[in-house]
Amino acid sequence: MLQTGRPRMQTKRTIFPNKVLPYALLAPQIAITVVFFLWPAGQAVVSSFLREDPFGLASTFVWFENYTRLFEDPAYVDSLRVTAAFAIAVTFCSMTFALLLAVAVNRLIRLGGVYTTLLVWPYAVAPVVAGVLWWFLFNPTIGILPYLLSFMGVHWNHRINGNHAMIMLVVAASWKQISYNFLFFVAGLQSIPRSLIEAAAIDGAGPMKRFWTIIFPLLSPTTFFLLIINVNYAMFDTFSIVDATTGGGPAGATNILVFKVFADGILGLNIGSSAAQSVILMMIVIALTFVQFRYVERRVQY
Repeated sequence: MLQTGRPRMQTKRTIFPNKVLPYALLAPQIAITVVFFLWPAGQAVVSSFLREDPFGLASTFVWFENYTRLFEDPAYVDSLRVTAAFAIAVTFCSMTFALLLAVAVNRLIRLGGVYTTLLVWPYAVAPVVAGVLWWFLFNPTIGILPYLLSFMGVHWNHRINGNHAMIMLVVAASWKQISYNFLFFVAGLQSIPRSLIEAAAIDGAGPMKRFWTIIFPLLSPTTFFLLIINVNYAMFDTFSIVDATTGGGPAGATNILVFKVFADGILGLNIGSSAAQSVILMMIVIALTFVQFRYVERRVQY
């Protein structure tokens, strides 16, 4: 009797004869996670409930006093507002410009690899170097950009103008992150079947119509991934840029949360408040990631 139907697919499984080997292979990664993430995070949580002297010789358990004082402090509430504005601006600017560059490079038949290599170079620059670079470009005394802006009637001085300082910080942080986003957008664009775009062009759809109805929806998994990465980047990885450009000034206009943790804990020697701020920052990022996966991912088309 002949059997009809498709043959059953056999999945290959890797079997370790030595039961200790899988745990030995995982041990280095587990050790790194425990030593450099779980243990410092646990220490921060414990310190957030303590009041310690600057030298760490004495400590007093104060329950939630460090947290209540934070939300009663106008400087901390203002830092929350500054961080939200900074994270939104950096995420929007870096992803938007990266997508525009990726679309432009994807249309090139020749020299596409050369342009890709040139656009990726800024990602190899250290964040502190990127901050110093833009600090020199925006320097009101020797910078070229304030000189050019003066012809437009803009008297640039980020040392005394908080809006100018925030613009410089957003430009520096976005410039550093554009290359990373660009790589993923190019990979996403090249994975889209050309037959879909050609069929839409034959049906009379223009370039903008094809982009918003075909290309951008198919890029939604990449966009969703980059959204999470860029929010975490703006919240955590921009400390060195702030330190090299504005130092949180002027008058706290660029004092984002990750820099305030350092300023209060290392410079101000207020260990309990700094630990409480780091715990709140970690909870904010966890909450944002949960919201993105819970609600934003529903619009992603895989």
